[in-house]
Amino acid sequence: MKAVQIGLGSMGKRRIRNLLSVGINDITGFDKREDRRREAEDKYQIKTSAELTADLLSESDILIVSTPPDRHLEYLRLAVEHGKPAFVEASVIRDGLEEVSERAKEANVLIAPSCTFRFHPGVKTIKDIVLSGKYGKLCNFIYIMGQYLPDWHPWENIKDFYVSKRETSASREMVPFELTWLLDITGRPEEVFAFYGSTHNMGVDIDDTYNVNFKFKDFLGTLIVDVVSRFATRSLVMNLEKAQIRWNWEERRIRLYEAENKSWKHFDEPAGKAESEYNKNIIEEMYVDEMSAFVDSAKGIKPFPNTLDEDIGILTILEKAEQTNKGVSLNGELGNRETEKG
Repeated sequence: MKAVQIGLGSMGKRRIRNLLSVGINDITGFDKREDRRREAEDKYQIKTSAELTADLLSESDILIVSTPPDRHLEYLRLAVEHGKPAFVEASVIRDGLEEVSERAKEANVLIAPSCTFRFHPGVKTIKDIVLSGKYGKLCNFIYIMGQYLPDWHPWENIKDFYVSKRETSASREMVPFELTWLLDITGRPEEVFAFYGSTHNMGVDIDDTYNVNFKFKDFLGTLIVDVVSRFATRSLVMNLEKAQIRWNWEERRIRLYEAENKSWKHFDEPAGKAESEYNKNIIEEMYVDEMSAFVDSAKGIKPFPNTLDEDIGILTILEKAEQTNKGVSLNGELGNRETEKG
C-alpha cells in the first residue's frame, strides 16, 4: 500500500513509525515546513513533498491526517473527493464534520477517527470486566487525567503550536480524547454539566481545567481533565454493584475488589515501549495496534472501531457541557472561615 502522511509534526512522525511497524514502507510525507520534511527524510528514509498535489493523492491508497485539529476538515474533504480511506487524529472541532460524514457515506469512503486508548491494554481489561456483567451494573465512576502543558512538547514553546489556542487548547482537546474510550465502556450519558476555566497562568489564554459530570440512565460519572498537573496522571475509580475497579497508569495494573469474597484481584499490563521525550506510560504499541486496525479496515478485512458519527456525538457532548459552566452562588451564606476563626 502507498500512504500519504499529512503533517510531519510530533504525531506525524509517530504515525510514520506506526506505518513502518505494520509493514507499509511506501510513504510520502507532506508538510509545508522544510525542517520537518528534512527531519522525516533523515529519520525514516521516506519521500516528502511541500505540496499535496492531485497526482500524489490519486496515486495513494491511504491518507493519514496528523495536522492541528483546525486543519482536519480540509484534508478530510480531499480524502472524500479523491475516494481515499483516511485516518484522522483526535478531533476537537465539530463544525463541518456532519457534512463530511454524509459525503463519505455517499461515496463509500472510510473515515477512521483516532481512538488510541481503546487499544491500551489497561482500558481493554477494564472494558472486559465491566461488560462481563459478573459484577452487576455500574453505580458511579471518577476519572482524572492531568498533565503539565509545557511537558507535552518540551522541545518547543506552547505558544508555537495549536494547544495554546482557545478552540484547540490542550485541556479542551483531551476531554473528547478521554471520552472516546471511557464512553465506549459506559455508554452515552443522558445529561451533562461542567465547570471549566483557567486556574494557572502559563502565558496563554486558554481554559486549563475541565470538571465534567454525567448522569446516565441509572448511574453517575465524573471526568476531570487538566493541563496544570505537575505529575502526569491518569486515575480511575469505578464502582459496580459487586466490585470496585481501580486503575492508576503509573502502576500498570488493574486492581479489582470482589465484594463477594472480600479480596483483590490484579491484572498486570504487559510492558510497553515509550519513545524518548514522551511520558513512559505513553506506549507505542497502542498506536501501532490502532494503525493496524485502520489498515485492516482500509483493506476491507474488518471495520475500524470508531466512526465519524461517533466522534461527532462525543464533540456534541463537549459543546453541551461547555454551555453549562455556571452554578448557584452561595453569596457568603457559608460564612468566612478566617473571620469565624477569629
